[in-house]
Amino acid sequence: MQNSLEMPAGLPAAPRLILVHKQATSGRVRFLCLPKGILAFQPLPELSALRDEGYSPTVHMHPVALVREAELRLGLPEEGLIPDGEFSAWVDTPAGDVPVLLALFSGIDPPFAVAERCRGRFIALTEARHLSDVERNLLRRVYEHLLG
Repeated sequence: MQNSLEMPAGLPAAPRLILVHKQATSGRVRFLCLPKGILAFQPLPELSALRDEGYSPTVHMHPVALVREAELRLGLPEEGLIPDGEFSAWVDTPAGDVPVLLALFSGIDPPFAVAERCRGRFIALTEARHLSDVERNLLRRVYEHLLG
């Protein structure tokens, strides 16, 4: 018998969220980098590998609930983040598949005060050298998704 606190078989592990600011006029893209990486709010475990772009899981997720949780954790107003339901990526981990979803900050400028409060900073794709290969490839996919 399965413990009621465990996730049912076949469901993905806890989803992660990439938080991005895209300047409306210039198209400049900056990613919120938290102390442990670009995935809010939990880093990926060791031995994680990004799945191919064509990977199609049996369970699809939409970022709305995760985005609202992120707004609360970051102290943002409702609609401070805009979910991007068109983007998703999957990471193969020892605990199972982890969905990676996307949300964009809704303001004209990046919320630098929010980044400071959570001991993070906004980075451009060119400043991502310190991240893992998986995170850098996730950022590349997001960048290509946003700028087509």
